[in-house]
Amino acid sequence: MSVPKLSKKGQELVKLYEQMAREGYERSDQIKVDVAFSDFELRPYRPHIRKILTDHGVSSVLDYGCGGSDWRAEGFDDASGQSALEYFKLKNAYRYEPARGLDERRPVDCVISFDMLEHIFVADVPAVLRDMFSYATKIMVINVACYPAAAKLPNGENAHVTVRHPIWWKGMVDSLCVEYPHVVVYLICSTGWRKSNSFPQWSANKWLESKTFVINE
Repeated sequence: MSVPKLSKKGQELVKLYEQMAREGYERSDQIKVDVAFSDFELRPYRPHIRKILTDHGVSSVLDYGCGGSDWRAEGFDDASGQSALEYFKLKNAYRYEPARGLDERRPVDCVISFDMLEHIFVADVPAVLRDMFSYATKIMVINVACYPAAAKLPNGENAHVTVRHPIWWKGMVDSLCVEYPHVVVYLICSTGWRKSNSFPQWSANKWLESKTFVINE
């Protein structure tokens, strides 16, 4: 299985994230975090995402850039105590996290990526998105942060290396989804901590089957 071909700077960046995963990191407020990337970033969105996965008949997911997310650990849902696998009624959940040497990539119904793309060097974003698309058979659910992180890279730079406006991300995904017209995309852009806006679900097939030339989604 091949990994996305990254630029030299992209490869150097992965090494910095590997260091953070091993050693922790410092925040901009000088607080030291010993366990990096440990949050299950999908959790606050779980009721909404469950409806989307159910509507599309999703039984398998690939968590692309999963950090420390564990889909089989109990307590993902506070009320029921269920794991993410149980809560979303999935048969299988796979993970990909190059900073931790974890690679379970394979074709699935849904590729999910939360709080990952903003960590990708800007020149490598198209290659990473193409890799994500290549494993999705039904839908991609993407959340991307559009604001600076509290975390700092080991070299002192902000850990959100590609902070862009939501429309920039929509245009980036639009330009690539035409290569995978069968895949529905749901894009959520976070503009602050627990503040986000989403675009209506779309696919290139929807565009191609439209009776009009003007496409507004």
